Amino acid sequence: MNLKPHYQIALVYLTVGILWISWSDLAVALLFQNSDHIIVAQKIKGCGFIVITALLLFFLIRKKINAVTEINTKLVESYEQTMSGWVHLIDLRHRETKNHTDRVTKMTLKMTKLFGITDLVELNHIKWGAMLHDLGKIGLRDDILTKPGKLNSAEWAEMKMHPQIAHDILSNIDYLMPCRDIPYSHHEKWDGSGYPQGLKGDVIPITARIFAVIDVWDALIHSRVYKSAWSEEKVLQHIKEQSGSHFDPDVVKLFLENYSEIKESSRDVHTLTAKKSIATDSIQPC
Repeated sequence: MNLKPHYQIALVYLTVGILWISWSDLAVALLFQNSDHIIVAQKIKGCGFIVITALLLFFLIRKKINAVTEINTKLVESYEQTMSGWVHLIDLRHRETKNHTDRVTKMTLKMTKLFGITDLVELNHIKWGAMLHDLGKIGLRDDILTKPGKLNSAEWAEMKMHPQIAHDILSNIDYLMPCRDIPYSHHEKWDGSGYPQGLKGDVIPITARIFAVIDVWDALIHSRVYKSAWSEEKVLQHIKEQSGSHFDPDVVKLFLENYSEIKESSRDVHTLTAKKSIATDSIQPC
């Protein structure tokens, strides 16, 4: 019989209780004749029952809690594997995205910690928000994602739909709902001229404001199918100039003051990429 955990615990408790009362009463009756001794024995018996049942319940409940914890851990792992699969899918469609995603995720986590966000649960939400910031692009056409020139007005209108697509996907998954701020709002601008909602100033979630600076820095400093890489000096000057219009001035200040440390946080990604490149270059065609 496969009983539910709470029924199992109740059944074990009742069984132990009945056996304890029956056998302990019989033992007291056989071992003690003096009434004073019987009273003392009954008290000891009662204390013993409390201790034994408490220990029994502790181990039974701990066993069930561990089983539930293990199931929850596996569920979280399956969610994270699914999210990693989404990132890989985006990479397959948009070849430049993966290393970009790795870099901006590491840099965003570093910057949010410098900003003062240290809660591990919140940092995990930020991590997956950054990882999935381009999730909505899975709903866009390949010719738009990989177009080597500027997008026309119709193509740009479609491109601007990707934050809403990401929001709609994540909103239907309870586990991922706290991760929506970056995918949904990282194209909002401090002056209200961004998209998709046209949010302005502090109304834009702080994680999205932080990510926006990192995302633009990484997009400009690396080459894309539609542009060449900018020099580091030019990128930093652009970010300074966009403070107060595109970016939150306080976030820009934090970024520039800690630039070397934030940039260094993505160093292992560059190292890994270089190793992969060397390995690939060493393979000779058949």
